Amino acid sequence: MNKNLFDFKNKTAVITGGAQGFGLDIAKRFLEGGAKVVIWDIDSKLLEKVINNINNDNLTSNIVDVSNYKTVEDAVNKTIKNSNIDILINNAGITGPTAPLWEYDVDKWNEIVKINLFGTFNCCRAIVPSMIKNNYGRIVNVASVAGKDGNANASAYSSGKAGAIGLTKSLGKELADKNIAVNAVTPAGAKTRILDQMTKDHVQRMLSKVPRGRFLEVEEFTSLVCWLSSEENTFSTAAVFDISGGRSTY
Repeated sequence: MNKNLFDFKNKTAVITGGAQGFGLDIAKRFLEGGAKVVIWDIDSKLLEKVINNINNDNLTSNIVDVSNYKTVEDAVNKTIKNSNIDILINNAGITGPTAPLWEYDVDKWNEIVKINLFGTFNCCRAIVPSMIKNNYGRIVNVASVAGKDGNANASAYSSGKAGAIGLTKSLGKELADKNIAVNAVTPAGAKTRILDQMTKDHVQRMLSKVPRGRFLEVEEFTSLVCWLSSEENTFSTAAVFDISGGRSTY
């Protein structure tokens, strides 16, 4: 596919879950556009591999557990010593196991919601004050069509992503009088490692709901995120952008 080049010169972006999948592809496109990129991930080995492979002075990383507010706050303070944080991509997330709600492991349920929802809150909570101070910011929260539709046997994931959509709408309205845009994106299943966490039956069920008849390509998703993160997005905020191949009807 042909990729548009977005201008991210003089911008610093924080991307959570940035060592693989969506997050890594977004990081690469931001770097191509001239941004300084800080990727956060809990997997230290993956982070080291990415930094070595990309080998770009504008790319740095921090080991961050987004579900731990203190860890997030420390990472933010480290970054803003050197530059503003202009862009935040809340991409970190896990799907967890599939099971009926009444059989779902309680600790697992809590863990999934903590990362997918609380993690998004923690990052916004820690970074937004500096965006307000600079009167500039672009925040993209990676939700899911599961947060709109509710996937059977994935109540934790669906609930966490639905919560992230609600958070986006609230925060976007709270910041609407400033040059800060807050939006969510709701992809359908994509060709990333997150599919490996699911059973084959669950993956096939997801695919059967997509009128396009295929999974989302990572590059297609990144293009949408880039526009929402750019200075070209001057009006859209508190909104949900669907990229589900026709699955979602609202």
